[in-house]
Amino acid sequence: MSLQAPGTTRSAIRLSKPAVVCSRPRLTSCKVNAVRLPAQKAYLSGTKSISETLSRSARHRACLSATCSADHPASPAPAAEKKENPLILGVLFMGWYGFNTFFNIYNKQVLKVFPYPVTCTTIQFAVGSVFALMLWTFGLLKKPQFNKDTAKSILPLAGVHTLGNLLTNVSLGRVAVSFTHTIKALEPFFSVLLSAIFLGDSPTVPIVLSLFPIVGGVAMASVTEATFNWGGFLSAMGSNITFQSRNVLSKKFMGKDTKGAVRLDNINLFSIITIMSFFLLAPFTLLVEGVKFTPSAMQAMGITNSSAIMQKTLLAGLCFHAYQQVSYMILQRVSPVTHSVGNCLKRVIVIVASVIVFQNPMSQKNMIGTGISLAGVFIYSQVKRMSGKKKVAAA
Repeated sequence: MSLQAPGTTRSAIRLSKPAVVCSRPRLTSCKVNAVRLPAQKAYLSGTKSISETLSRSARHRACLSATCSADHPASPAPAAEKKENPLILGVLFMGWYGFNTFFNIYNKQVLKVFPYPVTCTTIQFAVGSVFALMLWTFGLLKKPQFNKDTAKSILPLAGVHTLGNLLTNVSLGRVAVSFTHTIKALEPFFSVLLSAIFLGDSPTVPIVLSLFPIVGGVAMASVTEATFNWGGFLSAMGSNITFQSRNVLSKKFMGKDTKGAVRLDNINLFSIITIMSFFLLAPFTLLVEGVKFTPSAMQAMGITNSSAIMQKTLLAGLCFHAYQQVSYMILQRVSPVTHSVGNCLKRVIVIVASVIVFQNPMSQKNMIGTGISLAGVFIYSQVKRMSGKKKVAAA
């Protein structure tokens, strides 16, 4: 017996069924592309430096999650993110600070008696290259795919990476470690300046104001530095300009050359750049300084304990590559804010440790200037983070 009401057709009954609404959120293509942007593409396009690329991806994922929640409140909440083991984080931070501190100490000890910064830099790249090859060989790090387009994209970055590290070692050989790191606190200033000149990026008023304590603190520390000389000062400044111009110039000129490049994670990208830097600098080393890293050559220079110098040089290279890799491991586990705070603290630890080890004289004004510049770097990082949040919210 039919229960159909008089005058009602079957098609009307079918149309009156309530529509089933899918609670699964739909993502626009722009959001998906934002999340899927590979770390290598962000770095090669100059958007971020190596150590900042992972933090950019994390911010994109956080923004996407927040947007989906706002657009689809009925959707089920995602599972809570697993908290990192504080013991593991503590070990990683200790390794980051320890490797960086020992790198600067060993490097300075070698350069004081073996004044060949080009040779030392080449050996550091060689040690890092061997370290990376061992990780790939024993399966501790996934071996990356590499092609001609990738090499073409990375080559200019390897060039400026080589020059930046070379100038840093030149500075470390001429002035105190604490003074070199104080000068390197000017990196944000050159980043803003070069971005404004070449890219037309106008900095906001808070960012400009945050640069004043950085510049003022470095100026105060430079005037009162006991080991000041123009060679060490200009080398450290050149290192700042080189490292910051890497991002600016690659963003301006390299965007068209990365279409065929394969995807690389940050650790593999840094490892490949290290290997390329070795091959770039090795011929220049032989041409400029010759073969100096031998026991006979060191004895001719008057170095009696050549084995100790060789050991410390190799350890400096190992620490250099290790602290970079540990830095990326930390960045994968903590927020960009935590990493930036940790980076500021790392520079403080290196400065304090070098003053203790080398007994460098520091006047009260010198210490105040160093403190002001480091505090300015921290303020700049926080202002930059807040500006990024405002841009994301406006978008």
